[in-house]
Amino acid sequence: MSVSAQPLVAEHGGEHRDYGGAKLGMWIFVFTELILFGGLFVAYGMYRSMHPHEFHKASGELNLALGVINTIVLLTSSLSMVLSIVAIRLQRKRQSMIFLGCTMLLGAVFLVNKFFEWKAKFHHGLYPGSEHLMARPPGERLFFGLYFGMTGLHGLHVTIGVVVMSVMMVFLARDRIRHDDFIKLENTGLYWHLVDVIWIFLLPLFYLAA
Repeated sequence: MSVSAQPLVAEHGGEHRDYGGAKLGMWIFVFTELILFGGLFVAYGMYRSMHPHEFHKASGELNLALGVINTIVLLTSSLSMVLSIVAIRLQRKRQSMIFLGCTMLLGAVFLVNKFFEWKAKFHHGLYPGSEHLMARPPGERLFFGLYFGMTGLHGLHVTIGVVVMSVMMVFLARDRIRHDDFIKLENTGLYWHLVDVIWIFLLPLFYLAA
């Protein structure tokens, strides 16, 4: 979502930096992640076509309001990430750190919401391997297995993103990320946008399954 103003190859203090290579490497990583989740989406579609009514019934037991709130949280975090990159490009270090901190906070809010949502499902015995879930039809078991597997994997990616952003915050504070050298922050932003896009696909698959 951001456009880099950096040269593909640059020299800083005698140190050679290949910005083009760094960005290409990040895009390759993003592509592999899309393949991973794409495979899971295909599996979901296959099982859903086999058990449409059971998937619909199981979807009704998820907290749609919380799912929508988490979507708003992540979309807002994408905006704050973009603003952080724009701020450092304009040499506004303090603003960049504030916006990055907001992105981290919103990521943490997402994880807290997801924790309470999962906790409710465990309380009602709706988790893989539970006696209550095993007594349900095969389609519902598949639905919740995919739900925990895919949202859990996504949650892991959110956690990694928050940790990486905390490192970027340190780099900003120590001027290792500057207006003329912000590729690390930009790549972090690209990763975070990927996390957000994946959730946008997960929301209708699980919370709006009809």
